[in-house]
Amino acid sequence: MSTFAFKAVDVAGVPSHGEMDAETKSQVAEQLRQRGLIVLDVSEERAALKLESIFNRFRKVKLRELAVFSRQFATLVASGMPMLRSLYTLEDQTEDEMLKEAIGGIRQDVEAGSSLADAMERRPEVFNTLFRSIVRSGEGSGRLEECLERIAFHFEKLDALKRQIRSAMMYPAFVMALAVAVMVAVTAFIVPIFVGVFEEIASEQPGESAELPFMTKITVGISAAITGWWFIWLPAMIAGVFFFTRWKKTEAGRYQWDKFKLRIPFHIGDIVQKVSLARWSRTFSGTVASGVPILQSIKITGQTSGSALVEEAMDDVYASVKNGGTIANPIRQNELFPAMVSHMVAVGEETGQLEGMLNKVADFYEAEVDAKVKALTSLLEPVMIVVVGGIVGFIVISMYLPIFSLYDKIR
Repeated sequence: MSTFAFKAVDVAGVPSHGEMDAETKSQVAEQLRQRGLIVLDVSEERAALKLESIFNRFRKVKLRELAVFSRQFATLVASGMPMLRSLYTLEDQTEDEMLKEAIGGIRQDVEAGSSLADAMERRPEVFNTLFRSIVRSGEGSGRLEECLERIAFHFEKLDALKRQIRSAMMYPAFVMALAVAVMVAVTAFIVPIFVGVFEEIASEQPGESAELPFMTKITVGISAAITGWWFIWLPAMIAGVFFFTRWKKTEAGRYQWDKFKLRIPFHIGDIVQKVSLARWSRTFSGTVASGVPILQSIKITGQTSGSALVEEAMDDVYASVKNGGTIANPIRQNELFPAMVSHMVAVGEETGQLEGMLNKVADFYEAEVDAKVKALTSLLEPVMIVVVGGIVGFIVISMYLPIFSLYDKIR
């Protein structure tokens, strides 16, 4: 199958262009005619363009961009602007190239008679299952504006949570990376100078007195490994990162990694759990409030949770609800969810206020994440100072010990 670029116009003369995967040019032309378009040109993409499309697979539209798009879309729909004109406006003012291209494709599909949700369905790399399901629900119920507002609110909350964690971790990560870089530079460039001095001393004073202290031997050995065996450990590190990334993408690897993250000490595992719960409850609340059927809401929440453990838990919830059971019961039996969550979900089910209870759970855990991240940051700073200071002190002492020993011999 090849990728073809096409140019066409509709019966009103409005131009349309884009890309389509097909076996031959005739298949592309036939599909365009079925959309009611008059074909002007169909050409197979060049290799460079195909290479560009391969790189585009690794690109993602930021949550903030999707939130802005949803908010602006909701405003245009609420103002009574026709759908096509709204999409034209959004396409013109969107700066993100990937999102701009997706909006243009949606506009073309809507012009050809497709629904908004179906047009988004063809672009899963930009609009995830949650986005598409809420839009479909909004189109079906006539509450598209309200559903778009909910999507915007949901993405804004997720983006705020991600930014909060990233900003809190940026300083410790920067300090640690800088410390590692300095220590590697010292062992790779400074230590060999001292080694040359030690070898010169050893050649002048052979025997017991020239024996290096144990700490110095360790530092010299590390320096020799960094400078003399880089062609082994550097490819090994790159290969390790590559295979670890591949392993994490497998079903078993993703599950084991998510489980391991919960056991990381220094509050990190606790933060991972609370982030998962905040995201789960916010997503579940948004789908329920948008009118998405409950079974579909459960499935979507699991698929978009970003955690294999949450997805497994939602599979149990799905089976329970499908068989006439409750949402709260399988949640109560899962160790990932604290007792408070199951109690609030149970109250929400009994009172018909599931959306409100899930929102309260999300607000609570977002506040908990904020407090835990601040506590972790305050804990990491002194730990980093001690660790980095200890390593630097070890290197300095190990380099000066032979000099002190020589000084004692001279005395």
